[in-house]
Amino acid sequence: MNGGSVVRPGALAPPQADAAALRDAYRHCRRVAAAHGRSYYLATRLLSADRRPAVHALYGFARTVDDIVDDPHAADDPQRAVRTLDAVEHGLRAVWSQPVRGPVTPRTEPALPAAFDRVLPALTDTVARFAIDPRHFWTFLDSMRMDIPGSPLFRDRYSTMAALHEYMRGSAAAIGLQLLPVLGTVGPAAEAEPAAAALGDAFQLTNFLRDIGEDLDRDRIYLPAAELAAFGVDEALLLDCRRTGRTDRRLRRALAHLIAVNRDLYRCARPGIELLSPRVRPGIRTAAALYAAILDRIEDSGYAVFAQRAVVPQRRRLRLAAHAALGT
Repeated sequence: MNGGSVVRPGALAPPQADAAALRDAYRHCRRVAAAHGRSYYLATRLLSADRRPAVHALYGFARTVDDIVDDPHAADDPQRAVRTLDAVEHGLRAVWSQPVRGPVTPRTEPALPAAFDRVLPALTDTVARFAIDPRHFWTFLDSMRMDIPGSPLFRDRYSTMAALHEYMRGSAAAIGLQLLPVLGTVGPAAEAEPAAAALGDAFQLTNFLRDIGEDLDRDRIYLPAAELAAFGVDEALLLDCRRTGRTDRRLRRALAHLIAVNRDLYRCARPGIELLSPRVRPGIRTAAALYAAILDRIEDSGYAVFAQRAVVPQRRRLRLAAHAALGT
C-alpha cells in the first residue's frame, strides 16, 4: 500500500486488511475528496505520493460523518442520526481497541451506512501508519452531535465567539490535529499543534461566513450573536437579509469585522507551516491561500453573501496554487 509510513511506537496496530479492499477504500476516499473538497484536493496534489492517500482517507471519513448528520430521514426520526453516530464511534473503538464511552449501540440498530464500511479500511490504515491520536476523532464526533436535533449536545445558535470556538474545537481544530502526523514536522509535533488547530478554525470560520444564507435555511446561525449585536445585527435582520437577498449596511460592518477575525486566525497559523516537513509546506500554503481568497471574494461582492456563493475562479485558484508552491 502506498498510503503511509512506518508505524511508530504506541501506534494502533495495522489491521490485517485485504489488500484489494484497502486499495478500493483509498480510491473511494480519493473520489470523495475530488468531488466534494475541491480546494483541499487541489492542495493535496502538491503533497508527496505517500501522504496524499492518508489525507483523502481523513477527508472521506469526515464527509461520511457529515452525510450522517445531514441524513434526510432525520425529520422522521430525530434520534436516527444520533444513534448512527454512536454506532460509528463504537465501531471505531471496537476496531481500534479503544475504551467505549456510554452504552454500546448494536451495529444493526441502526445499520451503519455502507459509505462508512467503504472508508473504514483506509481510515484505520491511516490512523495506524501515522500514529494519529484517536481522541481527535471522539472530539470531532462530539461536535457533529452538536449539529443534530435530538442530541443532548445539540446547538443551533452560538452566543459568543468562545462558544463557537468550543464547537470548532471538534469540527475544525481536531481535523488539523488529525492531519498533523500525516504532514509531519521538523521538530516536536506539540510545537506545531496550536498552529494546526488555528488553521482548522480559520477554514471553518471562512465556511461560516460564506454559507450564512444556507445555514439560515437550515435554521442554523454559526456566527456569534454577541459579535453581531455589537454592530446592531440580530436574528430578525439576518432573516430579512436572507429574504430580500440584500446585505444590510449593519451586517456588512459585522461581516467586515468577522473577516478581520478570520484573517487573524490565518496569520496565527502561518508560522506553524514552517514547522511542517518541507515537502508538505507548499500544499498547506496552497490550502490556506485558496480558502483565504474566499474572504476576498466576499469583500469584492460587497458582502453579497445572500445573493451568491463566494467562489474563487479557477484561473485565480491555479495562480494562487502556483505562488504558494513557490513560497511567494
